[in-house]
This record gives sequence, C-alpha cells and structure tokens, in this order.
Amino acid sequence: MAGLALGGCSPAVSADTTASHALTIAEARAVYASYLAASDAAASHGDAKLGLPVTADAQQAVVRAQYRALASAGTPVPRYSYRDPVFYVPATTPFAQWFVVVASRTPDGGGPAARTLLLFERSRPGGRWTLDGSAVLDRPLPAIAREPDGYAVPLFINDTSLLLPPDLVGATQAAVADEGPGNPAAALIAGGPGTTGIYAAQSAEARRYASGGLYYTWTLGAAPYPEYVLRTAGGGALVLYGMSLNTEIEHNAAGAAGPPIAVPALFRPLLASPHEVGRHGVAADWTYQYAALDPPAAAHGAKVQIIAAGGGLSYAHAW
Repeated sequence: MAGLALGGCSPAVSADTTASHALTIAEARAVYASYLAASDAAASHGDAKLGLPVTADAQQAVVRAQYRALASAGTPVPRYSYRDPVFYVPATTPFAQWFVVVASRTPDGGGPAARTLLLFERSRPGGRWTLDGSAVLDRPLPAIAREPDGYAVPLFINDTSLLLPPDLVGATQAAVADEGPGNPAAALIAGGPGTTGIYAAQSAEARRYASGGLYYTWTLGAAPYPEYVLRTAGGGALVLYGMSLNTEIEHNAAGAAGPPIAVPALFRPLLASPHEVGRHGVAADWTYQYAALDPPAAAHGAKVQIIAAGGGLSYAHAW
C-alpha cells in the first residue's frame, strides 16, 4: 500500500490551455505545487499540526495514524520527491471541485519510484484544497478521455453506460473481499489484491486465531467519502473511492470476557490509552483509497478491475 504521501520537489510543468473553466489546469498545477511544499515542510519537522490540514477524507485518516505511530516509535516522517506529473482536471464540475494527478513518487534517500495517483478536492467555494486520497498504480493508467482543450471528461456516479454504476463498485468489491470468489459479485469484479486477495489474507488470519481458540472477523465496507469518476478513452471509466476494513479479535462470537487478548504491536500506538486491555476483544480499522476501471456495459465478458490502492491502519481499540 502507499506510504505517507508527503513532501517533494516542485514539479515540471508544460504549457497550459487558455480555455475558460471553473478550475483551470494552471490552477490545478498551483494547488499541486502548494501541497507538495506544505506537506514536505510538515514531514521535515515531523509536525502533524502542519501535515493534517492539507489532507482530508481517506488520506487524513491514514496520515493521522501514521504520524502518531511514527512519533511513538521516534521514527522520522518519510519524505518523497514527485516527478513527471500528469493532470486530469474535469472539464465541468459543480462544487466540490476536484482533480487527479498521476506522478512518479520516490522516497528521499533512495528507493524505487512508484507511479502514484493523487486526488485533490475543494469542498466549498473559497475552501482549502486538500489531498483526499493517494493510491499506487499496479499497472499503467489507460488513456483518459479529454475534451479538445485538454480537460478530462467527468461522469456521474450513477452512470448506467458502465458495467457497474460507479457508486456500486465499492459494494461489489466488498462482497468478494468478505465472502470470496464464490460470491456472485465475482462475476462482475476481477480477482486481485483488493478482492480475492483480501479474502485469502483475512481467511488465513481467521484460521490462525482459531488455532489459538480466538474468533476473528473482518468486514470491508464503504467509507463515508465521495466517489469521483472520469471517462476513459475506451468508453469505460476510472472510479476513485474510499473503503474501510474492520477487523475484530474476540474470545467468541458473543464477545464474552476472558483472558487478555494480546494487542498486535502495529495497533499499540493507536490505542487511546496504553492501559487498554483486550479482555473482550481487539478491533482495528484500515482506511483505503482505490482506483478501479469500470468497463462499458456493452463490453462482452469484461469485469471491473482495481488498478491502484493506498492506505493503511487508521484506528485501534481494545476493550
């Protein structure tokens, strides 16, 4: 999954269109550059009070947890450089205004570059622009449909020209992640890390805890964040959306008390109190940002494919 999407150098930019739009490509470039400067300043000082206000929604949930975990471990906040940004600014959109950038992200100090999708939004006129989600692409992004002046073509979240209306993509993904490839939803969404991969990994966790006499459950569900949709050149759509994975470890399905359940080390920095004890259970939430390709409804035998993911642990509690 994507790490802390912070920091970076100023991006190289190309000539802008002169068309009149509520949000211009030039303005989007300025927002992107401002975010990189602000988030890098926050990372360099390890200052969550500077880093959190430039994020929102799924991104903020993950960044808040990462700052807390890194501070608890005394580990510096990672910093990144971004190169070769490509901007996808919707041709027309009411508030909220939003746009997408795809750029190569490299950890400062060395490491492989990852082509990363960044979602920016401003929810009200005069409001602050924030990074609302980031996800690492696991394959090249297909061509996005553009108007003659270079602006991307947005779609409604209930568009019926697609295999799935975009606002149902997350629920379809969740059905396979929760119940596996035997769920009928698997006929509509491809297997992979975000679907059958989640099911396999979580099923393995359930078996592992069961061998120790504990009850483990998981649920992938829609998060309370908006969906964003752009038309692809092939007639499908790129759908961006957030999801939440909840897990619980308990003594049994009734949640009865028993001997303390060990809190996984990864969870401990996020507990409200270091004195929390899992006599009944231990719960955690992971917040994720996904990008999926939704094919045209007329595409024979096609499935929705998740092509990018990012996020991580965002909450933990023992009781």
